[in-house]
Amino acid sequence: MPKPPSRRKKATSPASNNSTSAANSANEDISQQVDPATATITVTAVEVTELTQEEQSDRLHLERKVERAFFEAGKALTELRDRRLYRSTHKAFDEYCLDRFGYNRSRSYQLVDAAVVVDNLQKCPQIVDILPTAEGQVRPMTKLEPQEQQEVWLRAVEVAGGKVPTGRIVKDVVQRIMERTQVPNTYQLGEVCQIFTKDNPELRGKGGCWAIVSAVNDFSCSVRMWDREYTVGLQHLKSYDYLPAECQQMQAICDRISRVYSDSLEETVKSLLQLLGKLNRPYLTAVEEKLLSVLESEYGKIP
Repeated sequence: MPKPPSRRKKATSPASNNSTSAANSANEDISQQVDPATATITVTAVEVTELTQEEQSDRLHLERKVERAFFEAGKALTELRDRRLYRSTHKAFDEYCLDRFGYNRSRSYQLVDAAVVVDNLQKCPQIVDILPTAEGQVRPMTKLEPQEQQEVWLRAVEVAGGKVPTGRIVKDVVQRIMERTQVPNTYQLGEVCQIFTKDNPELRGKGGCWAIVSAVNDFSCSVRMWDREYTVGLQHLKSYDYLPAECQQMQAICDRISRVYSDSLEETVKSLLQLLGKLNRPYLTAVEEKLLSVLESEYGKIP
């Protein structure tokens, strides 16, 4: 009778043994892990040295330089503009600012206007250490009277808890003051008005000049003059009460002067055009008409 086949013993490969050993070892490691709730974390302390008196002084000095950067820029731009120090390379201040600093017209005058406001704030005895640190904090105040600017800043610092207020806080305070002193704006587009400076530095040299309303805002008007447009508070304007036809005549005169006028003109020519900008009548005399025609032929731009 034949013998039944014998069962062969299953061979165990070294890889299988290694896998089993690794699994057992992993289980042992897991079982030996420490409970996270009772784990101890070692923190290495880093000693922070105090600033010396000299370092504290240097820090304050450098912080002040950063804070006043926009103010110094505005002061420098004002002097460059007023002294026409750009005239050797550029015909107009706007072109110079764009080429030299990358500032468009709006940005240049934002910095100039901001410097005027900070200068005014520094005159207030109650405002000593807390001054604006950015142009955006000043921008909402540029169209206010000097006394109102100081009032707004003091109130904004109070709202900010004695710290430098954000531009949003300043804007909110300005809005409340505007609502408190709101005067209806009755000016019309194309209306001819006389300018009153009333301590507004931006309007320096424009007192008594005529301007044409180009936009009617809540608390101000945008007006066009011989050199550029300005935003003027209602307190700085007085209507000439010209008839519609007379307003159109003045608009035509303004267009003619604007095409001729530029900062690069000789001082004599500029002075003549500025005198035409102070006319208190809605027409040119025969001599004035001839003079303007000559200047147009010599310097005028093709419309």
